Amino acid sequence: MRVLVVEDEEYLARVIQIGLRRHEMAADVVHDGATALESLAVNDYDVVVLDRDLPGVHGDEVCRRLVALRPDCRVVMLTAAGRLADKVEGLGMGADDYLAKPFDFPELVARLRAVHRRNRQAHAPVLVFADIAFDTHRRRVTRAGREIPLAPKEMAVLELLMRAEGGVLSSEQLLEKAWDDNADPFTNAVRLVIHTLRRKLGEPRVVHTAISAGYCLRAP
Repeated sequence: MRVLVVEDEEYLARVIQIGLRRHEMAADVVHDGATALESLAVNDYDVVVLDRDLPGVHGDEVCRRLVALRPDCRVVMLTAAGRLADKVEGLGMGADDYLAKPFDFPELVARLRAVHRRNRQAHAPVLVFADIAFDTHRRRVTRAGREIPLAPKEMAVLELLMRAEGGVLSSEQLLEKAWDDNADPFTNAVRLVIHTLRRKLGEPRVVHTAISAGYCLRAP
């Protein structure tokens, strides 16, 4: 999951970003509404964590434009305006969920995953490919019943490949979804993650390279 955090309190934004990365999410941060709209125009985000009281373009206007232009992108409002009337107003303008500050971080993570599952095509809670099973709720991967401990980036890349159902994903596509804006497009990070993922999943190999195209899963 790739997330954009739009929050003008820089310290809070950084804390949220670090926490989301620890939960296998690629998280970018911007601090005002205009920059948020610019980021949304060039990046394919799954969910936006949106403060309402933003400098420049107000968070409400960001939400309205996002809902109109990117109906596939989910919006979780995270704001100090926590009255019932505020929540009703936020949901009424198109937000998928609303969480008032102060908040508990595990609840934010749970809400992000919940709205992400509400995409146009329902996401199965357990992904299966050959003898590999990925419980996306518990973040647990097994092969032939044996649990495979994976690092966050390995788990993120495997989930993308499993959701592609055998389709080829380029290195650029994997970088777009599993890494954030700080990722160097010329880095070998994807290749290294694929290498360790193959080693941990073991034989017979299921993660294959499509020459000059990218990577895919293929049943042994």
